[in-house]
Amino acid sequence: MAGITHSDIVKAPKVLLHDHLDGGLRPATIVELAAAVGHELPAQDPERLGAWFVAAADSGSLERYLETFAHTVAVMQTVEGLHRVAKECALDLAADGVVYAEIRYAPEQHLERGLTLDEVVDAVHAGFREGCAEAAALGSPIRIGTLLTAMRHAARSQEIAELAVRYRDTGVVGFDIAGAEAGFPPTRHLDAFEYLQRENFHFTIHAGEAFGLPSIWEAIQWCGADRLGHGVRIVDDITTAAPEPPVLGRLAAYVRDKRIPLELCPSSNVQTGAAASIAEHPIKLLHDLRFRVTVNTDNRLMSGTSMTREMTLLAESFGWGWAELQWLTINAMKSAFIPYDERLVLINEVIKPAYAKLLG
Repeated sequence: MAGITHSDIVKAPKVLLHDHLDGGLRPATIVELAAAVGHELPAQDPERLGAWFVAAADSGSLERYLETFAHTVAVMQTVEGLHRVAKECALDLAADGVVYAEIRYAPEQHLERGLTLDEVVDAVHAGFREGCAEAAALGSPIRIGTLLTAMRHAARSQEIAELAVRYRDTGVVGFDIAGAEAGFPPTRHLDAFEYLQRENFHFTIHAGEAFGLPSIWEAIQWCGADRLGHGVRIVDDITTAAPEPPVLGRLAAYVRDKRIPLELCPSSNVQTGAAASIAEHPIKLLHDLRFRVTVNTDNRLMSGTSMTREMTLLAESFGWGWAELQWLTINAMKSAFIPYDERLVLINEVIKPAYAKLLG
């Protein structure tokens, strides 16, 4: 069924694997928290501030895009700020129909006012627990796991990896590295990735967004990533020359054969210049070639987006209907970092029954 709308899609269950906590704040919350800590913002009106974030991020440059985070991170330096942001994140996602989400953040970026790494994690987890409980009481249950992120330009990845493993039974489900790719290859953090593998712990790596195939190759073959954060540049290893069928290079074929999940973020990819437009986004080709494609928000504030909006844009651009959206959702749930049996429960008892009704 093609032609489904935003109001239809908001009701469908969704799974989100790539969403940054410091990229999803409510503008009104930023204004209030900034006033409390004395941080100066580019706009004081929530509506104008929200528009500023989208405009500033809409530059075509990953580096410029990342600069917007100075304002969100600045208001996430206290227990109260972190707790509130996490709680509101859970409520906002649940209201958007998200039933499972993995939210990532970098604890090392929240220490400016004296918090310890453990205090940061505890505050975020407490906020998520409260938000999930409120969402369930409102009739929109959501489960959230967290990914602890290390910044690829810094030198704390081993420490953050050990922190993630320490909290593995209390909410942390994986590890990630993020930040500018060029000049900061994932192999700089090889000790952390080898430690995580020895601990049988899951991790994803931001790769193949602003930088190309070498970034993806290193993330997989040197570091052992379970998933690729973005991974959109894998398309550079696929030759298309209609009417001939696409030809996959060795790396693209390996990624597809191994079912390595791609955490694609269409609107964000357009903003950072990784894709020219939604209509030209490689997600259509990758879907048709049956890569393990997932759709994600990346930073809801900076992209002015939600899971419903991302799916709506894809439905409008490619004529996708419920069958394609269910495929994307089940792909994501299969690729989550929670235990296999728990993934199956969500697929078989939540996602498939809901989509069966939508498919009619």
